[in-house]
Amino acid sequence: MEMHDQPKAEIDWFISLASTAMLIGAAITIAFAPEWSAGVIQATFGFITNELGIAYIIVALSAFAFLVWVGCSRWGKLVLSTDQSARPVYSRFSWAAMLFCTGIGASLIYWGAMEWVYYYVDPPFGVEPRTDAAARWAASYGIFHWGPVGWALYCLPAVALGCSYHLRNIPVLRLSAACASVLGDKTDHWPGRIIDLLFLFGLLGSAATGLGFSTSVVSASVTELTGIANNFALQLTILLIVTTLIAYSVYRGLDDGIKVLSTFNATLALILIAFVFLIGPTRFILEMGVNSIGTVLQNFISMATWTDPQGRASFVESWTVFYWSWWIALGPFVGMFVCKISEGRTIREVIFGMLGWGSLGCASFFIVLGNHALYQEMHGLYQVVEQVQAHSPSDAIASMIGRLPFGGFWLAYLAVIGLIFTATTYDSASYTLAAGTSRRLQEHEHPRRWHRVFWAVMLGVLPTALLFLGGLQVLQTASIVASMPLLVIYVMMCVSIVRMLQAHAAGISD
Repeated sequence: MEMHDQPKAEIDWFISLASTAMLIGAAITIAFAPEWSAGVIQATFGFITNELGIAYIIVALSAFAFLVWVGCSRWGKLVLSTDQSARPVYSRFSWAAMLFCTGIGASLIYWGAMEWVYYYVDPPFGVEPRTDAAARWAASYGIFHWGPVGWALYCLPAVALGCSYHLRNIPVLRLSAACASVLGDKTDHWPGRIIDLLFLFGLLGSAATGLGFSTSVVSASVTELTGIANNFALQLTILLIVTTLIAYSVYRGLDDGIKVLSTFNATLALILIAFVFLIGPTRFILEMGVNSIGTVLQNFISMATWTDPQGRASFVESWTVFYWSWWIALGPFVGMFVCKISEGRTIREVIFGMLGWGSLGCASFFIVLGNHALYQEMHGLYQVVEQVQAHSPSDAIASMIGRLPFGGFWLAYLAVIGLIFTATTYDSASYTLAAGTSRRLQEHEHPRRWHRVFWAVMLGVLPTALLFLGGLQVLQTASIVASMPLLVIYVMMCVSIVRMLQAHAAGISD
């Protein structure tokens, strides 16, 4: 039973109103000054990726190394609970399904099937485009971008918040609380409030990115199936349906809404992956998948540290920096949610569960959907690259799914998965926004229902404006701008984790 109307779950009106005003202001600016907004977005994207890209690469690799160290240390066996004998609240499958659906969404369908196209025609490391070598890197780089380094950027806030919320028993589920050991008595004052505002800004900006990608996949599937024009009106309709689903799910709560949808959707996604794998080309998918995993393992350090210092291409800036910024911007939101559902699990389970299960789930989409599409292109069965360049990745995905046996059924299936995937990600975001704007939230307490529904509705505002503006770079820039202030906060969280774990260990030994 959720304690959603407890007096302790008091709303922080300053944080709520400030973030709402910022969100609405950004949406109005984009809607009424689209040309000026597009110019600013393009200039901002170029400046951040070119001048600050190295900071993202350093922070991402450092976070991964730090978490592996913490997970392997004596601190890894600590249970995230005030009672060290506590057992996990959720089963392993339910827990893994919720963290996967929360952290990924329908964006994984978008990129899992079509990301290789961009690498195939513009490969990394100076490789000749559209060659076998380009195909090898194209099939591998998506697994890297959605692998352990990316998931480490989700996991770091989860561990930091887990330490403050469960171990140190700080009754606040906010990013500032995760930095409490660094901020000291400033946690509840301006430094802490600025950090919480930056978290909300990052979540709203990156949520707009994910919702934009997700909506385009669903709208392209509907167009392919029904012939309805894929325009702003259709995308807006889909966004309204998704927002309604999110509001309903988050109203139902963590157990009756979010967990049920996440488990159901993880099962649906596995069925789609299994069907495409069996339809084939099964041998090519298997061989290319094994080869891709080997390529990533063999070249992991090179891929993680490549900065292209000669500036001969824009691969690092356009892709690696974009992805690390996206993971960073969404990281605190995913971390808060994973913290809430991880009571009773050890720090080691959370770290290696997120890095392992998350990476494995993402890799399965890239290996099956991506290599299925790559085979079509390389054997002349379907001009995937031409479709992406002439139209969009979403249109190419819908066309490819429509070519499967019982294509009409699978197009409808894809649209349903896209809707639910999006809902399972952003009902968690709504829950987290409500939790992050509550002054106090005890370990077994939940934000008020109306507060969760309010944020579900607000999450649809900025994506609507960005869809109106249109373009891949618009969505990429939203994540990059939202993530930039969080770079420093990620460093603070590393320091805070060590201090909290040391303090907790000292308390136990005493």
